[in-house]
Amino acid sequence: MTASPRRRVLLAAPRGYCAGVDRAVIAVEKALEQYGAPIYVRHEIVHNKYVVQTLEKKGAVFVERTDEVPPGNIVMFSAHGVAPVVHEEAAQGRLATIDATCPLVTKVHKEAVRYAGEDYDILLIGHEGHEEVIGTSGEAPDHIQLVDGPEDVAKVEVRDPERVVWLSQTTLSVDETMETVDALKAKFPGLVSPPSDDICYATQNRQLAVKQMGADSDLVIVVGSRNSSNSKRLVEVAKLAGARDAHLVDFAHEIDESWLEGVTTVGVTSGASVPDVLVEQVLEWLAERGYADVEIVKTAEESITFSLPKELRRDLREEAANLVAERGGSGTAEA
Repeated sequence: MTASPRRRVLLAAPRGYCAGVDRAVIAVEKALEQYGAPIYVRHEIVHNKYVVQTLEKKGAVFVERTDEVPPGNIVMFSAHGVAPVVHEEAAQGRLATIDATCPLVTKVHKEAVRYAGEDYDILLIGHEGHEEVIGTSGEAPDHIQLVDGPEDVAKVEVRDPERVVWLSQTTLSVDETMETVDALKAKFPGLVSPPSDDICYATQNRQLAVKQMGADSDLVIVVGSRNSSNSKRLVEVAKLAGARDAHLVDFAHEIDESWLEGVTTVGVTSGASVPDVLVEQVLEWLAERGYADVEIVKTAEESITFSLPKELRRDLREEAANLVAERGGSGTAEA
């Protein structure tokens, strides 16, 4: 009698929360603790359904536009960053602000301002409509043009091929980005690279772990939301690494049991905005179906932390009330 093949799970490390996401989520929790509800957040603080729902239950109110926030309130900007015009809108709307932009995204914003100041054409590699791309483009709209993959390179035009630089959305696939960079360099040999890699350390580390894990997996399950760029990239990376199949799920109950047909090895990872409780639920779901043997695939150590936004050290409720009083208007701060 032939023994059944051993079923196992390969669990990627690192996975889940990066330093920028951890900082942003804690910032919302601290603001609620310090000032009470509501705390308005412009756009989802991070791209994860569970995190957003959890914070809403605690009193966070997520809005898409700054003008949805009543005067005299506090508004927080998400980890993806915003354009300068959004800060101006908040001031005009008599709002106190907390900027939870990831410091690594802020770095890209500063690079955009610097190169625009030196009159470079800036080629921003990223996905159209993504909040991070919108925020970065807003730093220097007259100098930045978006390049959404290698297929976009043919239509790129610049004023001076010797004064052109590329920047990148931080959550892209490393391989995809470098493919676009290579195509740009073929067209513009004088293309300047940014002083440091724009793709964030966490994105790279999670992709590296999936590359190693995917090569040995029949199926890879990526925990993450569908509007999370870095989570979607992990699915792509898994397939390119050799996984027979890969899927993105928010929760364990979204896994289709038919995916397990003929599968002996399941790889599991999560995007940079995913709390580990969701991964634990996936592991429990798999264990109930015979995949209880878990092996860690570790490719990097992460010890980076970011300090909380400096605005949390101020009395923002009083600041918001003063803005209403100074600039007039009938807006009332909600407690």
